[in-house]
Amino acid sequence: MLRWLVPMGRIFYAIGLIGIGVQHFIFADFITVILPSWPASIPGRLLFAYATGAALVAAGAAIIFAGRARTVAAITGAVLLALVVIVQVPAQMAVNPGQLAAWTHAFKELTLCGGAWVVAESLTGPRLTRHLESLMPAGRWFLPITAIAFGIDHFLYPVPIANLVPAWIPGSLFWTYFAGAALISAGVGMSFNIKPRLAALMLGMMIFVWLLILHIPRAIADPHSGNGNEWSSVFEALAFSGIAFCSCGAGTLARRVGTLADALQTSSA
Repeated sequence: MLRWLVPMGRIFYAIGLIGIGVQHFIFADFITVILPSWPASIPGRLLFAYATGAALVAAGAAIIFAGRARTVAAITGAVLLALVVIVQVPAQMAVNPGQLAAWTHAFKELTLCGGAWVVAESLTGPRLTRHLESLMPAGRWFLPITAIAFGIDHFLYPVPIANLVPAWIPGSLFWTYFAGAALISAGVGMSFNIKPRLAALMLGMMIFVWLLILHIPRAIADPHSGNGNEWSSVFEALAFSGIAFCSCGAGTLARRVGTLADALQTSSA
């Protein structure tokens, strides 16, 4: 199963990047999960939005088709991490740092960063710079961290989340708590090496089910609000499920953390 699951996960992740990139052209603006704001004092907002969209589309296409997909994925992860640190975190710290739900976009972009590195590590290709090779194993932490954070959100804000459950599914509050517990369990399993591959597989399947029964119908019903926020959620869910599927076949998190520690020790020697 893992032989086809990992390549499929890479394709899901790449299509997610491409979809978010295309949105930059459709709405002629930045998509919040990539860049939450653009200083009015800096000219060229539209140009940079188009450039960002083109870069995401090119990165996704390269991961699917290009021979240097590992290099592209690794660099994509580094750029996304830089945006989290330089843009997402300061923007959130200035507005509402104490509310977990307000950090949603920062967690999502962090997960996209980690996903790029998980994809890179699932591919063969030339070795990159020593520092980037040392950082990439840390990307495996980002999806589990986000899963735990989003799971906690289900318990902190159950009513708003329950309202997202399709009306044809009874017991919306039950499913809210169930999904929260499932997210936390998957994140803990992946983080602490408790059946990590099974945890990743179940997480990927759960997110993919949400994609089908929740995100796609909402996007069809409301394709324009918030620069296509509902469609962004579709592409994010597809990318996140792909990251989880890639994590199933790329070794346990504990092994990757050991690789990171060895790399850091070697670089300091």
